[in-house]
Amino acid sequence: MGRAFTINMRFRRLGRTKFNVSEVGFGAWAIGGGWGPQQEGDSVAALHRALDLGVNFIDTAAGYGDGRSERIIAGVLKGRRESVVVATKTPPAPGPWPPSPYCAASERYPEKYLRENIEQRLRNLGTDRIDILQLHTWTRAWNRNPEPFAALRKLKEEGKVRFVGVSTPEHDQNSVIALMRDGWVDVVQVIYNIFEQEPAAELLPAAAETDVGVIVRVVFDEGALTGKWTPGTTFAEGDFRRKYFEGDRLGRAVARAGRVAETIRGSGYTLPQAAIKFALAHRAVGTVIPGMRNASQAEANCAASGLAPMEAGLERRLREHNWLRGFWYSGK
Repeated sequence: MGRAFTINMRFRRLGRTKFNVSEVGFGAWAIGGGWGPQQEGDSVAALHRALDLGVNFIDTAAGYGDGRSERIIAGVLKGRRESVVVATKTPPAPGPWPPSPYCAASERYPEKYLRENIEQRLRNLGTDRIDILQLHTWTRAWNRNPEPFAALRKLKEEGKVRFVGVSTPEHDQNSVIALMRDGWVDVVQVIYNIFEQEPAAELLPAAAETDVGVIVRVVFDEGALTGKWTPGTTFAEGDFRRKYFEGDRLGRAVARAGRVAETIRGSGYTLPQAAIKFALAHRAVGTVIPGMRNASQAEANCAASGLAPMEAGLERRLREHNWLRGFWYSGK
């Protein structure tokens, strides 16, 4: 039993899926591994606590510990599966990551491969139908002939999958807009946070126009927007963040997070709460999926939903922290 702790979880319609999902969902990458030491007991406790606090959306993937995340989720959901929406992802067949402009969709996501991979997703999750199946990356080169989604439509018709989507490639998130406008996807999973605001220019408005559900990942910029890191923070070998924050990137991120903290001073939000509320302030967003590695993190993240919505004035001030970190003129 968790300690006494109540929140007011809010829910939103996830686009055309019509799923009524919790504003804060469960991002399940870290419980699969790759983010430093993780005890399965902590993972199970985090999932149960999140579900007890109103979370009804979980996002996982084949690549999160080679199915380990999916299998942990399956064990936790025994007896409560019908009340939870589970989204998972199928990666492309072996080849360059991200896919190069010269990769062929028919080679990276052939129908036979998709079918076999989805059968493995079903086994790992202990279910006979996937609520949302996402392709785990994409490339603009495939927009002219998005045949993997034609194969996924067959799987929808066969009842293996309810809805389909795509997780955007980090370097070219706008590459999925054509899929949205052409009706191929029901949901998209995007990176959108106080530092990464490019989706607000076109992707999020397009989602609202096409009734495509939006799942927001990396809301904390892989931890920088929690305020926990210092320029001297180190990450163990095998920890994803060791690569993500290599070179001067950690120091720059920490400095910028400090400026965000100054902007929200007096707002009543902690830095992580402000990060979540900023993403939720856009009307196209259906759910935000921060990682939760233990019960305490589940409580902290879920509590953000019950707080007052972000005031428009604060949202506008936070827009000034947009960080075009790939360009020389983007500042320190």
